[in-house]
Amino acid sequence: MQPASLLSRFLPYQLSLASNAVSGRIAMEYRQRWGLSIPEWRVMAVLGDAGAMTQRDLTKRTLMDKVAVNRACKVLEERELAQRAPNEQDGRSHLLELTEGGKAMHAEIMPLALQMEAKLFEGFSQDELELFRALLERARSMAEEMSGEDLSRGNFGLK
Repeated sequence: MQPASLLSRFLPYQLSLASNAVSGRIAMEYRQRWGLSIPEWRVMAVLGDAGAMTQRDLTKRTLMDKVAVNRACKVLEERELAQRAPNEQDGRSHLLELTEGGKAMHAEIMPLALQMEAKLFEGFSQDELELFRALLERARSMAEEMSGEDLSRGNFGLK
């Protein structure tokens, strides 16, 4: 029996593989049924959950780069699933919000998304799911705490 490689035991790599496998499977449904890419659905999902927001806020909320968010927003606007509205708080930016058609599509997709989630994790107990969610949140939070200054010095956030 061959020992496991360092890469196969590297948690960020495992997390990336799991994320890509799950997202890829779900993305097939979104693409086939509604013609949505992963970034387009993420933007729709956040807008459907939180309401109107700026592209900058969408970038922060989705953890996607601003180019991907910008492209997704443009596609959603072209398909009349989202629209821009003036931002009363900041005249230099606009709020993006779902149109009635976007809200209807979101309402149609969410039950399916929840069914796919249930199917993907049906072998997990409720306690395991809660632990998994807590561990993922903790990992995300710790990653956010690593300062960009430390990362730019080339020491990977290590002191």
